[in-house]
Amino acid sequence: MTVLLIVLGAAAGAPLRYLADRAVQARHDTVFPWGTFTVNVAGSALLGFLAAVPAGNWVMALAGTGFCGALTTYSTLGYETVRLVEEGANFHAVACVGAGIVGGLGAAYCGAAVAQALI
Repeated sequence: MTVLLIVLGAAAGAPLRYLADRAVQARHDTVFPWGTFTVNVAGSALLGFLAAVPAGNWVMALAGTGFCGALTTYSTLGYETVRLVEEGANFHAVACVGAGIVGGLGAAYCGAAVAQALI
């Protein structure tokens, strides 16, 4: 049953990641991967929130592992960073990694703080 919940969450998170990434990136005329940054920060905030609320294992399987796992993407962050280095955009590559890590951790902390304030 847990695997099915993860699959269902991922089936919603993966297409949302693609659509959100494309929508955000289309609005920015820069080599910085704003779409990936946006979905990673949003997913980190949601996962931080979910981790801080008293929810059952099925909620974490569906929304945490499935949805947030498919919505966020460290592999794409890595790929886009390598692509930026190959294109000679070293500043953007470093900014991509730094902003991704700091933004993701900060968003997770804020999501948990919001959950704690609501409980």
